[in-house]
Amino acid sequence: MHLPATGARRRSPSGDSNKLRPEDRPVHDWYRFVLSFPPHLVRDYLERFGVTAAQQVLDPFCGTGTTLVECKKRGVPSVGVEVNPIAHFASSVKVDWSPEPDGLVAHAEAVAARTLAALEAEGIEDAPLFLNGPNGQARRALPAERARLLLADSISPLPLHKTLVLLEHLERSRDERYERHERLALARALVTSISNLQFGPEVGVGPARADAPVVEPWLAGVRAMADDLRLLRERRDVPARVLRADSRGPLWAAGPTGVHSRHLDEVLEPASVDAVITSPPYPNEKDYTRATRLESVLLGFIRTRADLQALKRSLVRSNTRGVYRGDDDDRWVAEHPEIRRIAAEIEARRIALGKTSGFERLYARVTTLYFGGMARHLAELRAILRPGARLAYVVGDQASYLRVLIRTGQLLASIAEALGYQVLGLDLFRTRLATATREQLREEVVVLRWPGERG
Repeated sequence: MHLPATGARRRSPSGDSNKLRPEDRPVHDWYRFVLSFPPHLVRDYLERFGVTAAQQVLDPFCGTGTTLVECKKRGVPSVGVEVNPIAHFASSVKVDWSPEPDGLVAHAEAVAARTLAALEAEGIEDAPLFLNGPNGQARRALPAERARLLLADSISPLPLHKTLVLLEHLERSRDERYERHERLALARALVTSISNLQFGPEVGVGPARADAPVVEPWLAGVRAMADDLRLLRERRDVPARVLRADSRGPLWAAGPTGVHSRHLDEVLEPASVDAVITSPPYPNEKDYTRATRLESVLLGFIRTRADLQALKRSLVRSNTRGVYRGDDDDRWVAEHPEIRRIAAEIEARRIALGKTSGFERLYARVTTLYFGGMARHLAELRAILRPGARLAYVVGDQASYLRVLIRTGQLLASIAEALGYQVLGLDLFRTRLATATREQLREEVVVLRWPGERG
């Protein structure tokens, strides 16, 4: 495979290249993953690909909607595909700029007043370090099955109690014009200020706090949303939609006869996508459902362990906790020599090191399943791409599996080329320090072109 030189697109290796810039905060900051790729990267590729308002952009792993929001800001129609229910919800809300800002704030302020009055009647103030009332007991908690889904100690009893009171009053005062935005503001407040969660390369739980304000950060988030809606009202009608689906295809959807599968070209018109800008999962041991577990459970997107298992089954196999008997995406790369070599090296190192846990035994298999899932995705995608469509996939090298280096970008490019795509280059976006090896790993943008013929 020939990879053209792309030095002109290279960036500083500093981690700052992945941060959200102050000027990008409107809408993007409503709710986003800590390690989301930045809006300015989307802008760069929209400009490089020459995307106009007469075209359509797809993000098949849209997460919390970075590509979709940036397209909407620039007047470009877009569509996203996302299977994680809380991320699908977030991206759907972030491209809905229809609420009347003053009405949104007025409704939220009324809910806040009712919630604070209810808490005051219980002897509870919505202020930090206030111990929980005369009897010293938080009064509400999640049902046991839902509570077991949370990371241990991810939220303290009193902030949880106050959050559940707020949710109750949101439901009592439910207004369909505003409820989705209000709930998303609560999701953001949960992970940024209410909970005990800490975010770095992985999600973790910090020291438990006896209390934290709930109503105040939630209301501040709603007011910030209203400010952004006023700022961007001229762009509110730019088309943007989000499909709840597995990007590997076929998609599934609920209909009058139950849940059924649909292929991507049954939902989107054939040859209707002019550009793809996305960042799929990387092959590592990161369980992406952990990072959104708290808000997913509290807002009711995940209620049972069966819900959680169903979500994991629908994701690209990027970690061993999401591997299941019967998975067969690896058949898509069964003859790929470099992927076979990497899998064999991982397994040989596992044996040499005497690693025998159930998860360690899956390291080689999850590597082949990951690249097989991405091959399946790229094959499914071809039917909806317009001839000449350009694609940008942000991916990173990995060394999570016993320090065996996985050049994700190079492998994804070779898979795409075998499926008939033209590889235009690998642009270095940034470098990052590997947790396991302390070496610098490349994070790259795989740039492709679909010529319009099956390979």
